[in-house]
Amino acid sequence: MMKYADHVYRSADDRLDLYARIYDAEGPPLLLMHGLTRNSADFEALASHLAGKYKLIVPDQRGRGRSDHDPDPQNYTPAIYVDDMFALVDGLQLGTVGMIGTSMGGLMAMMMAAIAPERFDSLILNDIGPAVEASGLARIQGYVGQLAPFDSWQQAADHCQSVHGDIMIGYDAQDWLAFARHVCKETADGKICFAYDPAISEGLSGSDQTVVPPDLWAIWDQLSALPTLVIRGALSDILSPATIVEMQSRHPDQFSAVEIAGRGHTPMLDEADALAAIDQFYANMGK
Repeated sequence: MMKYADHVYRSADDRLDLYARIYDAEGPPLLLMHGLTRNSADFEALASHLAGKYKLIVPDQRGRGRSDHDPDPQNYTPAIYVDDMFALVDGLQLGTVGMIGTSMGGLMAMMMAAIAPERFDSLILNDIGPAVEASGLARIQGYVGQLAPFDSWQQAADHCQSVHGDIMIGYDAQDWLAFARHVCKETADGKICFAYDPAISEGLSGSDQTVVPPDLWAIWDQLSALPTLVIRGALSDILSPATIVEMQSRHPDQFSAVEIAGRGHTPMLDEADALAAIDQFYANMGK
């Protein structure tokens, strides 16, 4: 695993201490933002691939990983996370930034680029777009925030395999243990639990669902000048092929896409095809 520095900063509302990994380098800065239930560890393989060439900023959103939990679950929304991300990049004085966003992190990246287009020069969306399939959201609703702690890492790995095994083709026992160690943490009493505040699930509930911002196509239409790569898991139930076609029709000149076999929502961005597409995307930009 590549070395990184721990960075702690205040949330945009000055209520929480938030955490980010910084992989320092002289190259252009990239902001890597994880999905709903994940954390900065999700990007370890991609960071190892990119580190040394780019300055990587990999945060834990509030309520995840090493960032503080928010006592008010209503603050677990993309709009609040976006404010936190601006606080992070402002504090680091990064200048123009490229963004890589997985799932919820991709929604945030689109929002940020629409708010301040002059501050971002590239966008990679990992299995997310302006339309989010209802079937995929329903599947995620079925497992987020509902489990008691596990008694062992093997039990956690077995659970991860039971939930994701049909969309992570080719994973073996060691892969599932590594996956569990990325998404879970050990508690003071030796139990294993997911590394997020269970209260994040409240944003997925019923008609009050706030995980996906409204009117994403209007946001997408503002990004036609932004070079964009979309990575889709071939088995995804969140990002449909039809959505990618529509995205390209509205964004024809600065758009590319790749599909990753044997992956659903979401690719881990350690797959050979994903890494090759990312490398080519940045090479085409001269980054």
